[in-house]
Amino acid sequence: MKINELNTNLPNKKDEEFLKINFDSLFSTEFKEVKTYEFDIMGLKTIKDENSYESVLFNITKSLDENQKVLTIDKNIAEPIFLIHKIKEDETLFSNSLKIEVKENINAQVVEVFVNSSTNSAFTVNRNIILEENASLEYVKIQDINASNSMIFANSIKQEKSSNLKITNLEFGDGFIVNSFENIINKEFVNYELNGLIKLSNDSTTATLVKTIHNEQNSTSSINYKNSLKDSSKAVVKIKSIVNETAQFTKAFQNCNTILLSDDATIFAQPHLEILIDELEASHGTTTGTLNQDQLLYLCSRGIKKEKAYEMLLNAFESTIISNIKNEIIKEFVENYKREKYV
Repeated sequence: MKINELNTNLPNKKDEEFLKINFDSLFSTEFKEVKTYEFDIMGLKTIKDENSYESVLFNITKSLDENQKVLTIDKNIAEPIFLIHKIKEDETLFSNSLKIEVKENINAQVVEVFVNSSTNSAFTVNRNIILEENASLEYVKIQDINASNSMIFANSIKQEKSSNLKITNLEFGDGFIVNSFENIINKEFVNYELNGLIKLSNDSTTATLVKTIHNEQNSTSSINYKNSLKDSSKAVVKIKSIVNETAQFTKAFQNCNTILLSDDATIFAQPHLEILIDELEASHGTTTGTLNQDQLLYLCSRGIKKEKAYEMLLNAFESTIISNIKNEIIKEFVENYKREKYV
């Protein structure tokens, strides 16, 4: 089976949202098997996903399987919930859909790891995050897909009044990855933070599409991405924030910084702010460059070998994303993460 044979509307690289993203190779791949990836957690409720979404990326998973598992968190838990997803079968198209519900006044932490040891397989994933009033969630995702494999991750968010959501998205793999994060903010005093680190090498390609719409006043969104690219890797980062007339006193921030570690690495970064009011705080910016040669020279002049100095500067650039993780258990997990433990 091929994805382009699905009876649904698929993303097209000619569309503005998907400009610079080439789906042709993935969508034309002939998969020998199509499967729903099952969770290891027992007792999860199953519902039919009848939601409509801003991005057509959600259509792929829904066309393969309309069912969605529901993870409801209705009490405070001392430790984070870890979901480790391992793809082992070759030439297989997997789909997986999960709704994460955090009930009123509850603080929760969820970590998902996507890793594979397969060849020529793909994983399409839908995630709905629902936060009730005064709920808080720290959600951390690690994607570590190897070469010849692909993954499409589509995330939709709904936040009630005074809820707090902090997402950290980490890309360490060598495959073809597309991420979509959409949050339509319709309640007051919502806080939404998305931090991402894209660390690529070889011929890997990652695209990140972030869309945030502010419809209610006194809400805050902060999107911060860092890209570390070497060899012939490529990253696309498109961040769009819309602040409508009804969203007085909104705060909307965007930032994207990239270090290119080879002449063949490529970044396409497009921050976009659409502001329809005057009473707000907003900023956006993007930078692209190499490691600071003056800092490198300074460290070498202090007796540090060039390779070690290079590594120190790169770690300093990348670590700011990981250091923003609030939960210490999750932070330690990310800092000690090794792909070999899971494949």
